Amino acid sequence: MIYWTQLIYVREGQEEVFHQFEDVVIPLIETYNGRLLFRIRPTEDSYIGQPIEKPYEVHLVEFDTEQDFIAFSHDESRKQFLPLKEQSVETSILIQGVRL
Repeated sequence: MIYWTQLIYVREGQEEVFHQFEDVVIPLIETYNGRLLFRIRPTEDSYIGQPIEKPYEVHLVEFDTEQDFIAFSHDESRKQFLPLKEQSVETSILIQGVRL
């Protein structure tokens, strides 16, 4: 198993556009032997301020292999909706990990 944690920073006012992108992309994860383990929207009182800005969402996803993740990221139907992501996401941080 390989794990990906993504911190997603959405442009203010573009939350609905981001949700449209997620509505299409999240169901595709299972097609590529992946599972969305959790999806969190931190609130002000749940975020203990540190040197980085609070993300809009945090995702933890697992895939059986790195090749499965790469195949997911190259999915043609996902690519069709990338303009929604580009419009709505200011930046994101993707962290790769393994279970210890």
